Amino acid sequence: MRLSTALLITGLSGVAAFTPASLSANAAHKSTLSMVASVPRTETTSSAASDDWSPDSWTKAIAKQMPVYEDPEELAAAVREMERVAPLVFAGEVRSLHEKLARVSQGQGFVLMGGDCAESFKEFHVNHIRDTFRVIMQMALVMTFGSAMPVVKIGRMAGQFAKPRSEPNEVIDGVSLPSYRGDNVNREEFTPEARRNDPNLMVKAYYQSAQTLNILRAFSTGGFADISRLHAWNLDFVEDTAEGSRYRKLASKVDESLRFMKAIGIDTSSPEFTSVDFYTAHECLLLPYEQALTRQDSTTGKWYDCSSHMLWVGERTRDLDGAHLEFTRGIGNPLGVKVSDKCTPDELIRIINTMNPQNIPGKLSIIVRMGAEKLRKNLPELIRAVQREGKAVVWISDPVHGNTRKTENGYKTRDFENVRAELRAFFDVHDEMGSHPGGVHIEMTGEDVTECTGGVSSVTDESLKERYNTACDPRLNGSQALELAFLIAERMRLRTGLPPL
Repeated sequence: MRLSTALLITGLSGVAAFTPASLSANAAHKSTLSMVASVPRTETTSSAASDDWSPDSWTKAIAKQMPVYEDPEELAAAVREMERVAPLVFAGEVRSLHEKLARVSQGQGFVLMGGDCAESFKEFHVNHIRDTFRVIMQMALVMTFGSAMPVVKIGRMAGQFAKPRSEPNEVIDGVSLPSYRGDNVNREEFTPEARRNDPNLMVKAYYQSAQTLNILRAFSTGGFADISRLHAWNLDFVEDTAEGSRYRKLASKVDESLRFMKAIGIDTSSPEFTSVDFYTAHECLLLPYEQALTRQDSTTGKWYDCSSHMLWVGERTRDLDGAHLEFTRGIGNPLGVKVSDKCTPDELIRIINTMNPQNIPGKLSIIVRMGAEKLRKNLPELIRAVQREGKAVVWISDPVHGNTRKTENGYKTRDFENVRAELRAFFDVHDEMGSHPGGVHIEMTGEDVTECTGGVSSVTDESLKERYNTACDPRLNGSQALELAFLIAERMRLRTGLPPL
């Protein structure tokens, strides 16, 4: 995410590269939820869209997991405001990520996606963003050095607010209120006022996302990501663990490599050593928000959802006739789709054909969430179908969502051993199938929370209550995330024939 080079590859600067259809002269009379293109559609308008697609064509499909807003005019006003704001990301950045993912789909890299289960307004702070970014960088370093492969770094940040719910309403002591769907929809407190679905929260989420992206851009290009400062990246809770000392040993090896490069005249103060490309992603769930931030690139005619570099469609909203696949099929962003053991090979191929009809490498990632036992049984059939049809996809493991349980005292948690077992199964299956394990997608934080049990931090069911801070699902803490990175690095080394760390 180097803005000096990526802002913009399109040849324009700032928001001039994108024109919201609702702001064009021909669209002044349209409703606030209409963003139909004001230019004739050709095959160059969008690599994925057919001539019946527009940013609002999703409204004609079945939209699951969508909040019901009691005041349509209030919703329209919020969408209208967001149609006029600056894009959060830019076409050049999106294309840069797409190129990297294309290489991963060909076995030439690995994707690391990490971040909060759901962002919140009350927990927003530069230190929180910094710590999560730092742990992702630590993980990426371990994986890069260990596997001798480039790691594509993507944060579940700057837009990961909305969450799907099992039930539309929550009942406590006989009182029924709308379920909490994330800070960009309603508030967590169990009161009628807080649980009201408020469209103005989308606007608030946009401005917090803009701040988050500014902070991430500063960290990724302003020297914080300087590879020479690796020892300074160690957090206190990592330094106090055995895994931390193991990391310092690895960092020392990197330092030795840096000193060698300096000795032979390589400039380690160049951007390649002092900055990183860092991208953002979130679940495409709240479609009025996504549509309002969709812009048309004036240099290519393609539509981009400028709320994030990459978006994924969840397990609960990936219906073939659903609104979420209808929306995503027409945007130029890299996409992901989450699949569980419920997904059949035929269904997966139909999803791929819908989301990436031109079979463009790097366009689509399949994010697998099953649990270790079900993954070993079901993933081979999915891979076999993709191989048979010649589809170019990135296979990514989500080893956390299929391993959630509730303790006797009511805490949702995940056992680190089960997370590790699913990752091991993911690599085993790809080894057997001759396919490339392309990445990992985890819910984690840089803070020393106690939300997932096990690992080097030795969190138990009894100690969960000490620092259980999540407003949604349990997250790996920094030391657990770093331990996972070592396990991935070691497994990747085996695949490339390198000796163990």
